[in-house]
Amino acid sequence: MAKTYTLPPLPYKYSDLQPHISEKIMTLHHDKHHQAYVTGANTALDKLEKARKGEIQIDVRAVLRDYSFNVDGHILHSIFWPNMAPPGKGGGSPGGKIGDAIARDFGGFDKFKAQFSDAAKTVEGSGWALLLFDAETSQLVLTQVEKQNFMHLAQMKILLGLDVWEHAYYLDYMNDRAKYVEAWWNVVNWSDVDARLSNA
Repeated sequence: MAKTYTLPPLPYKYSDLQPHISEKIMTLHHDKHHQAYVTGANTALDKLEKARKGEIQIDVRAVLRDYSFNVDGHILHSIFWPNMAPPGKGGGSPGGKIGDAIARDFGGFDKFKAQFSDAAKTVEGSGWALLLFDAETSQLVLTQVEKQNFMHLAQMKILLGLDVWEHAYYLDYMNDRAKYVEAWWNVVNWSDVDARLSNA
């Protein structure tokens, strides 16, 4: 049996991001949606292994698509949770290496915040806004990911991600994605982002 993926625990209580993200949203998002990606990725791995052993026949293209979608969802969410921290510990403007890098590559935090917010608000349909470190050019870059198949970005280190699938905000903000994005800045865990940059 191949090794399987597991759902990581939250680094805080489900209620700790309130009032910006509710306990109900966090519980459903982590326990149901993220768990579904873990289960989906493990199911795809199991099918691939059984097919290699000749136990079942599969549509390889479909199973690999399912694997990509689900494992990418798992990876992105595993970054998303520690990217946030309770109010008082999260939010504000970044210091450290990440603060310096943002100032260098975006001309200041306010310009970065505005551009990242625009990226999150304008994702077509469901998806993510991501801050990445490009090792080839040694700079920070932004990208949008529609849905969550992002293997073409595999060589770039993900530093910060904002989930703008409706399941991340609808119970709190209905269809007002912009309000959710603005609230999210209050819980960004810059210490985590800074550590990711240091390890990039």
